[in-house]
Amino acid sequence: MNVLFLTIGRVGDINEHAIYPDLLRQFLNAGHRVCSVSTYERRLNIRTEFKENNNYASLHVRTGNLTGCSIIEKGVSTLMIDKQYRKAVDKYLSNEHFDLILYSTPPITLNSVAAYLKKKHNAVTYLLLKDIFPQNAVDLGILRPSGSRAALYRRFRREEKKLYRISDRIGCMSEANIKYLLSHNPEIPPQKVELSPNCIEPRDISLSNEEKIAVRKKYGLPTDKKIFVYGGNLGKPQGIPFLIDCIRAAEKIDGAFFLVVGSGTEYEKLSAYQKNEEPKHFMLLSKLPKDEYDSMLAACDIGLIFLDHRFTIPNFPSRLLPYLQAKMPVIACTDPNSDIGQTAEEGGFGWRCESDSTEAFCALVEKAVSADLAQMGENAYRCLEEKFSAQKQYLNIMRSISGGKD
Repeated sequence: MNVLFLTIGRVGDINEHAIYPDLLRQFLNAGHRVCSVSTYERRLNIRTEFKENNNYASLHVRTGNLTGCSIIEKGVSTLMIDKQYRKAVDKYLSNEHFDLILYSTPPITLNSVAAYLKKKHNAVTYLLLKDIFPQNAVDLGILRPSGSRAALYRRFRREEKKLYRISDRIGCMSEANIKYLLSHNPEIPPQKVELSPNCIEPRDISLSNEEKIAVRKKYGLPTDKKIFVYGGNLGKPQGIPFLIDCIRAAEKIDGAFFLVVGSGTEYEKLSAYQKNEEPKHFMLLSKLPKDEYDSMLAACDIGLIFLDHRFTIPNFPSRLLPYLQAKMPVIACTDPNSDIGQTAEEGGFGWRCESDSTEAFCALVEKAVSADLAQMGENAYRCLEEKFSAQKQYLNIMRSISGGKD
């Protein structure tokens, strides 16, 4: 079977340990041919590039900037990406025939190229729904369904519905995602929607106590405290101002230290907090290379997940997966609609509270400081193997598409 994968994330090295390469390798390992199409944002100043090695081909398409830019620039780039992808696919993959077309959100504007390729190849289309847009932008006040920004919202909403319509299967990250999607889009046949969580190849990256101490000393982290770590994107969806409030409120909790590692549009707010208040229980690090990040993560004790309390859509952040790999319990501080905290509690590897109360967060920090983290860490890794394995997800997709198109 020939598989085409479309995403705005950059998929370069197929051997990289990340959610999309890990899943695509399952197809390769099973003997399928895979072609991935991803972006080279304009700031990289690299032309469109096609590479091929055995059964794997990668097409990087030069696009506008989609990250770390203004809302207007991101919006224009998002609207243009569909035509840019179609042009590149026609040029570099014109001799290919595809049986399965996988694509992920964001963005929703891949619907036209997906529909075009579906018709051209009579292929099965499978949407990996990682982002419910434009509602997430409405929740954060970026778009509005009425008023001066209503036209753009309606445009994106039409594109969203087209995307669902042309998809033979829609894989959602959690049960709450499935319920939300069907309740807000009643025209979608329920039989085409299924559970398709973020997934990776399970790798035990946990460290011994001696190794943890060595890594902590490398970064100047305390060796006598429980380290609560927040790693990954630092943007508006994560509710960074509230994260800062929580860290500030936890200053007097004995035995707790907070580490934030990552990059994003809200990074400077954390930097200003560190510079202006000089907290003794907090450290901020910029984004690290993957191997260094994994090592640093494994030297910590509890993973943190934050989501803006305004969200009405049930997000399920992929940052959970590295925590599980490191055998770390988690605290999920989210809006009331996300079920990631429920997953942590039911799996015996974490706690949850809503992201509108620093008191509730601090209560969980105090509980975590004195908890049996070792057993919870084992529960975390077991959950990774049982629920978020890339191999299991590959098998689920293959079973799902075996019946062909609806």
